[in-house]
Amino acid sequence: MDEIEITSLAEPELRDPVLIEGLPGVGHVGKLAAEQLVEELDSELVRQVYADEFPPQVTVDDEGVADLTCAEFHAIETEGEGSDLLVLTGDHQAATNDGHYKLTAAFLDAAESLGVETAYALGGVPTGELIEEYTVLGAVSDGDLKPPLEDAGVEFRSDEPAGGIVGVSGLILGLGDRRGMDAACLMGETSGYLVDPKSAQAVLEVLQEVIGFEVDFSTLEDRAEEMEEVVGKIQEMQSQQQAIPDEELRYIG
Repeated sequence: MDEIEITSLAEPELRDPVLIEGLPGVGHVGKLAAEQLVEELDSELVRQVYADEFPPQVTVDDEGVADLTCAEFHAIETEGEGSDLLVLTGDHQAATNDGHYKLTAAFLDAAESLGVETAYALGGVPTGELIEEYTVLGAVSDGDLKPPLEDAGVEFRSDEPAGGIVGVSGLILGLGDRRGMDAACLMGETSGYLVDPKSAQAVLEVLQEVIGFEVDFSTLEDRAEEMEEVVGKIQEMQSQQQAIPDEELRYIG
């Protein structure tokens, strides 16, 4: 196999398509958001991207059928006059710095071949603490892209996220800009400790307002309730530990 191989499965005719990237990252925010679009809207698998930068493994479906791990592009024809979507998702990112650059270039090549001129990378920003109200932070390849995002509630903060944006999400802005592509990154605040469906929903709410589509959030809301139960149990355990006197925590072996 070559370093990167792209398999074409369909050639959709998309209206002013917008690339939506959601690969694994902090809180799985981007991945959850992208998967919600693929699962809830009428999507079609159009490209599979295989690379030796992905882990040496296969995925196995419910029927026991294996497939080499890959990233996937799904085309979604939206209703109304809004842009159609080209959603990039998968279970892995590249293993090396060089691999991130090569894979992102391949992703952008595939997107451009389907008519994409605008891209949104989705991800999470870790806060280190549990969150009650979810804020979406933004970064753009050009300052002219900020106003519609700000109108949708996105915040642009000086020097945040600290350390910049790494991985495919960051390179879509950097490499996309060098190709003349309009690119933005939407990052939902998240604790960074757990998978965060609420943060993914906050990001999607911004995205659907800016692009102009509607998606059902019931699956994410169900997952959020499950995570709240987990968080509640963790908080209960923490409070119980704090209530135990120090003398009872000593261990003599």
